[in-house]
Amino acid sequence: AKEFNFDGLVGPTHNYAGLSVGNVASLKNAQGTSSPRQAALEGLAKMKALHDAGFAQAVLPPLERPDMEVLRRLGFSGDDANVLKQVADKAPELLVAASSASSMWTANACTVSPSADCADGKVHFTPANLSNKFHRSIEHPTTGRVLQAIFRDDEHFAHHPALPSGDHFGDEGAANHNRFCTEYGSEGVELFVYGKYAFQKDKPEPKTFPARQTFEASSAIARLHHLNSKNTLFIQQKPATIDAGVFHNDVISVVNQRALFTHEEAFIDQRAAYREIENAFPELEVIEVPTAKVSVSDAVNSYLFNSQLLSLSDRDMVLIAPAECEANDNVSSYLADLVTQNTAIKEVRFYDVQQSMKNGGGPACLRQRVVLTEAEQRVTNQSVLMSNELYGTLCDWVNKHYRDSLTAADLADPQLLDESRRALDELSNILNLGSVYPFQLG
Repeated sequence: AKEFNFDGLVGPTHNYAGLSVGNVASLKNAQGTSSPRQAALEGLAKMKALHDAGFAQAVLPPLERPDMEVLRRLGFSGDDANVLKQVADKAPELLVAASSASSMWTANACTVSPSADCADGKVHFTPANLSNKFHRSIEHPTTGRVLQAIFRDDEHFAHHPALPSGDHFGDEGAANHNRFCTEYGSEGVELFVYGKYAFQKDKPEPKTFPARQTFEASSAIARLHHLNSKNTLFIQQKPATIDAGVFHNDVISVVNQRALFTHEEAFIDQRAAYREIENAFPELEVIEVPTAKVSVSDAVNSYLFNSQLLSLSDRDMVLIAPAECEANDNVSSYLADLVTQNTAIKEVRFYDVQQSMKNGGGPACLRQRVVLTEAEQRVTNQSVLMSNELYGTLCDWVNKHYRDSLTAADLADPQLLDESRRALDELSNILNLGSVYPFQLG
């Protein structure tokens, strides 16, 4: 079995709107001028580099934006140009939300459980409802169709609808889901990290920023995926850390196979969390970053833990970190020392995904991890798997269709909608997706 990184391809309407309350970077860069072309090419360059390094790499497409179907459901009518004008004039905040390219962060697209962990022997997919943020809560219908277009075989794959919307079952996908294993194809221990209990109001929760993942949502996904209760853990994030800008667990922890790379302020009871994981997975190796060396603020600003942790061999791992980690003195010093220590992390490689980082998403936000056996790989849509040919095709596609710069005012331009639809229509053919977008479905 292999673990594939399915990276999100940045969409043509990539913009800085500051929509994500609780995400420090998103709020800090609100209303800036974005470059959709640069963003997409940065993401593709990271995908190609990991593919060239021997890692299994694939692509997930962007969604159609602006979401005209949602705008019409909100009472705007007429042809597309009139709808855009009405929204821009009367409710510009809705136009910005309906135009968000946030599906690029595919760590939030869904939760995936490998077949080795599921009682029915299938790979299970549940799109995230992302109900905490309106601009993301509208993603899951198309996300579900895309996943089914890539993983089509009913014998090997099981697809679930998103959980019911609303705060009680708020689900943010794989950004709060981890998996420990000795080998990718062996049965693992799945760790769900949640921010609060929705039904038990006497339990601790953050006071400033929302806890986007609930215990109840994580429990529901574990049931849907037919996970073994002995190998399924639920651990709570530290509320004060959420209030410091750690809106998802993948901003403060990352897991690969036996290794847990985490900050000492990640969980509500850190030592108890380690014991619980080790009881279920004795091979656990904890690599804990102390506050004295890297503060939570440094971790948030550099996105140290939103790095990808990948296996170089049976024992050695590499950390794929954003370039901001190299620029932060405390983080850079810590990483230089880390690779000299006796841990699984032997190497750090820095990648520039500046356009994504400005909106609050690092290398790990951009990818969804999917473990596939050889049989499952054979029945997966081969057109989405990264290759030299696909990389060249997608770079040409981006340069042909994407704008070099974009501001919030540009979102009302009907021509942008036409450009985006032409681009996505062509992309759905490149990736052999069929009709997955609303404008293709009629």
